[in-house]
Amino acid sequence: MTARILVVDDIPANVKLLEVRLLAEYFDVLTATNGADAIETCQNDKVDVVLLDVMMPYMDGFEVCRRLKSDPATSHIPVVMVTALDQVSDRIRGLEVGADDFLTKPVNDLQLMTRVKSLVRLKMLTDELRLRASTTRNIGIEELLSRRQPSEDVTPKVLLVDERPSSFERIQKMLRQAADLDVVTDPHTGFFQAAELPYECIIVSTGFADFDPLRLCSQLRSIDRTRFAPIILLADEGEEERIIRGLELGVNDYLIRPIDQQELTARLRTQVKRKRYTDHLRASVTETIEMAVTDGLTGLHNRRYLDSHLQTLFDRAVARRRPISVMITDLDRFKSVNDTYGHDGGDDVLREFARRLRKNVRGIDLACRYGGEEFVVVMPDTDGVIAEKVAERIRSEIAQTPFAVGKDGQTLNVTISVGVSSLRRGTDTVEDLMKRADVALYEAKTGGRNRVVAKAA
Repeated sequence: MTARILVVDDIPANVKLLEVRLLAEYFDVLTATNGADAIETCQNDKVDVVLLDVMMPYMDGFEVCRRLKSDPATSHIPVVMVTALDQVSDRIRGLEVGADDFLTKPVNDLQLMTRVKSLVRLKMLTDELRLRASTTRNIGIEELLSRRQPSEDVTPKVLLVDERPSSFERIQKMLRQAADLDVVTDPHTGFFQAAELPYECIIVSTGFADFDPLRLCSQLRSIDRTRFAPIILLADEGEEERIIRGLELGVNDYLIRPIDQQELTARLRTQVKRKRYTDHLRASVTETIEMAVTDGLTGLHNRRYLDSHLQTLFDRAVARRRPISVMITDLDRFKSVNDTYGHDGGDDVLREFARRLRKNVRGIDLACRYGGEEFVVVMPDTDGVIAEKVAERIRSEIAQTPFAVGKDGQTLNVTISVGVSSLRRGTDTVEDLMKRADVALYEAKTGGRNRVVAKAA
């Protein structure tokens, strides 16, 4: 794993020490000796993790972190506060201004590398999600997606897995106002409960008499339902090796007993905020993809999806020596609908036609809005005879039942023309299949409309 790490410290010897350690692990290292340079570097260079000293002149590490986290251009960069002050209040203050972690001088090598690698993995994931989500700007749906910003006001649902009453009762008191906390004393039960309920963080104690807590952490990381759920490990003094191993397995954070209430609350809030941000990006990516291949008016797939997926269905039919048919429909004289009832009335007709079309085809059929008032249905495992019957059934239902338009529910009669084609063995291509269906549609329209033509199939 390689990444670019920015080391910020006003003492050159400290900078050099961390730089040597990181270079030995093949990280690319940038350095800065004051807060202003650090901020400028983060704004102008690709930085994956910032190791930030707290005690610096002019602008201390807390202020640097606050500025980085308040700037949308740099807020996603993980910041590790490095301090000689082993005071809980300093750690709390660092977390309050947005720091992702902290290390106390002198920095332990293994702990340093494990923390950095863990944060680099997180940064790589976040970068990928941000890159994908940024495409919403290019296809004009950024404003829509931004309406679903993750809320920080909702109380997070948290699971605590701890078998010692003295321990979990104390945690319950600490998080009474900060979380909706469920407590499970059996780790096996905890695993299944975590997989069933949408927890935003899972806290695992190391204090089990007959169970390895890292086994639970590993299991949580191995299934889809809990793979992205933050895990915080509660460890005892002297369990450094277990903590390091846990971080390598995917544990997001840890606390050493005795646990401070403010520190626990702040670390929990940091993990929940990160998860909500990541979930929001992931949902944005999913919605972006759906919007990119879905017609917004009718809810059917659009031409972009048809162009990419039809070839796959065609190739599969050829390889399996199975039939495949295509149906192209056109709403007859649709321009007159728009002229008479306006575009809102035309949209009502298109939506209702799409609903009826979807109702009359199978789940494996691909129904798309091809453009304007044209629709395409791809029917795998369907020969020309069956496809013609399906087309006739759809044509008949459209013609027999009037369409309602407008708020006052006016009705009008709508008819469609349909062209059908099916796969020919030999040298047939997707283009040939679509061309024959289009020619058949043209014959249906020039032959009087409100009819199905499949003879060109």
